[in-house]
Amino acid sequence: MIKTGDKIPAMKLMAATPEGPREADTATLFGPGKVVMFAVPGAFTPTCSAKHLPGFVEHAAEFKAKGVERIICMAVNDAFVLGAWAKEHKACDAITFLADGSGAFTKALGLELDLSARGLGIRSQRFALIAQDGIVTHLAIEEPGGFDISRAEAVLEAL
Repeated sequence: MIKTGDKIPAMKLMAATPEGPREADTATLFGPGKVVMFAVPGAFTPTCSAKHLPGFVEHAAEFKAKGVERIICMAVNDAFVLGAWAKEHKACDAITFLADGSGAFTKALGLELDLSARGLGIRSQRFALIAQDGIVTHLAIEEPGGFDISRAEAVLEAL
């Protein structure tokens, strides 16, 4: 499992953009500068849609003011689903949506969560991290069903 001090794994994923899915490289996304990434078990799911994503959208300017160059929302969903979710929440300008469709990035982080019993398959745990120049400086992994330490306000406090 990834931990503070570890480098973000170099992988190619898909980003949901207003123009459609585009290949994204984690080395570039997490490259020079400070980046915040939060991960959700799934787009359009209750807590993710009602609380997690909206908090980061609402506080996007505060993250930028604290020197954050990019806010990334990652989910084990395809880029089309994340694109639709971003549009619904009017979040396209504030947040980069990173689709980990096969869960390979989530597995490389060691943060997968088996929700097969609930019909969702393998997903990401709910977490948030701060990375500086591709190195994790803060990591907050929620307990299953939890929503506290990965919320936008908690991450702002950690900055």
